[in-house]
Amino acid sequence: MLRLAGARLLDERDSAAVHAALAADPVGTCMVGARVEAAGLAPTRLGGELWGVDTRGGKVAGLCFSGPNLIPLSGNQTVIRGFADRALRRRRICSSLVGPAEQVIGLWEALEPEWGPAREVRAEQPVLATTRRARVPADSLVRQVRIEELDAYLPAAIAMFIEEVGIDPCAGDGGVGYRARVAELISSGRAFARYEHGELVFKAEIGALSSKVGQIQGVWVHPAHRGQGLGTAGTAAVVNHLVVRLNRAASLYVNAYNAPALAAYQKIGFQRAGSYATILF
Repeated sequence: MLRLAGARLLDERDSAAVHAALAADPVGTCMVGARVEAAGLAPTRLGGELWGVDTRGGKVAGLCFSGPNLIPLSGNQTVIRGFADRALRRRRICSSLVGPAEQVIGLWEALEPEWGPAREVRAEQPVLATTRRARVPADSLVRQVRIEELDAYLPAAIAMFIEEVGIDPCAGDGGVGYRARVAELISSGRAFARYEHGELVFKAEIGALSSKVGQIQGVWVHPAHRGQGLGTAGTAAVVNHLVVRLNRAASLYVNAYNAPALAAYQKIGFQRAGSYATILF
């Protein structure tokens, strides 16, 4: 029987165990894996804390990232309870819980009496992935956005965020933080768009990029151009960028009730790789 201690803050001495745990599910852990690869485990560089629960043999029985989002990546019921206990020692700073559905729902059950109610619970979000070129023709007019196009790109990014999350990302600080995040994606070559007569009609981003996986996010088609296949062909272009040019698996997650998106992603060649859940505050 494994003896589990409480959740603790991990540091660089835990690097080997953390990388091994992340490697066990590179698609499901991409959001955090990309951060760890780029910044290590020091909270000041990571942008949050990585928590773990020890077992014998130098392994970790579970991982949880605590930052702008609370992301429980792995762990059984006992481990998740340890993460909840640690989270409840401080005030809530995250805007959502997101990650593998079993862990997110289990963590939320422990946190809800103190943190609830949630603004919205999305309990079933299929995680999809592919390692192959898209099975449908990619839109040849989709390209990487240039930094000088930030001001033109930003309104579409804001519109997508409001549609998807239900709140204005510019609320609070006037959009300074969100603008900086979008600028970072553009500068790193991870924002893609199609323009027609100077108007942005399709956009998508690679929100997280690890050494093995790129997670696509923010897929959006201008309302006046929907129903024409731009979302499917545009997403196919981003998939091909990841798979062919960057030699990564392409992944994303989508709400289970979004039947049109699920159908489009199936046409592209995505296959089920797991389930996420999201709790929005």
